[in-house]
Amino acid sequence: MLKKLLLFVITFVLIIGGTSMSIAKNNDWDKTFAKSDNVDVQKVSFKNRYGITLVGDLYTPKNKPSGKMAAIAVAGPFGAVKEQASGLYAQTMAERGFITLAFDPSYTGESSGEPRNVSSPEINTEDFSAAVDYLSNREDVDPEKIGIIGICGFGGFGLNAAAIDTRIKGTVTITMYDMTRVTANGYFDAMDENARYELKESLNKQRTEDFKNGTYAKAAGLPEKLTGEEPQFVKDYYGYYKTSRGFHERSINSNGNWNTTASLALINMPILAYSNEIRNAVLIIHGEKAHSRYFSEDAFKKLKGGNKELLIVQGANHVDLYDNLEKIPFDKIEQFFTTYLKENK
Repeated sequence: MLKKLLLFVITFVLIIGGTSMSIAKNNDWDKTFAKSDNVDVQKVSFKNRYGITLVGDLYTPKNKPSGKMAAIAVAGPFGAVKEQASGLYAQTMAERGFITLAFDPSYTGESSGEPRNVSSPEINTEDFSAAVDYLSNREDVDPEKIGIIGICGFGGFGLNAAAIDTRIKGTVTITMYDMTRVTANGYFDAMDENARYELKESLNKQRTEDFKNGTYAKAAGLPEKLTGEEPQFVKDYYGYYKTSRGFHERSINSNGNWNTTASLALINMPILAYSNEIRNAVLIIHGEKAHSRYFSEDAFKKLKGGNKELLIVQGANHVDLYDNLEKIPFDKIEQFFTTYLKENK
């Protein structure tokens, strides 16, 4: 039972894949969503405090006003790239009158950092603040009107960033995961101390092997084909990352693997310790039918103040909020950022 639990955690906490697949894209458009005729997009880059170069897509409304505008940085899901869900959110919010930045987190996608495919609660939190650094110094952005959107695992990192970075005036989390909690405790906190110790023993043994071999062992991930026996949420992930719906060649979840030992820091360094001290506005959005819903509900319980809200989207599962335009409450998100970025001084 213990070994089965450990395998479950390693396999599905780091939702990744190893299949090699190619989905045709237009020569001038490498995203998984349709291009908007109402938005301009350009590639940008900037460094975080660790010297890692982050690469992003900057979306701006066509015929944008000459003055300074409100801006939003977007990242996630965990193991995805800016050409997937975060880009869809960024483009849609740009259509609604914001300057937006969808970026690849450190060690993933087009961003730099070695070794590849590493996660870090500290560095991934820093990535959001680095995006705020960049936006704050643009001539067309009002530095007092910057918000963030974090999707899936980057919902947790985004909320963690809001706890330390007071420049973030509004935070929206979408179908949020607390990656540190789920890695250390398993789903629904089912992992006890003994199981966690056995997991740590296994991961540290792998560290020794990695050093000896000069390589990094790859974690397991989503199956290349479904058997039909998988949990529903695994089928949902597969339906997004492994099919033409959301596949992207640079996405770890679609076409790569996390390093097996990437989860060590997640086990040892919990996020959200000071989320109760966030004074700026927060909107937490989750699907009613999502297996991960408890992360958002528990995170919301810690928040204080009248500018915090939890929205449960009826009938939506975890992956619906990646790209299902009939489920994603963009009107609500626009209203939130208009209130806390555009209207508030």
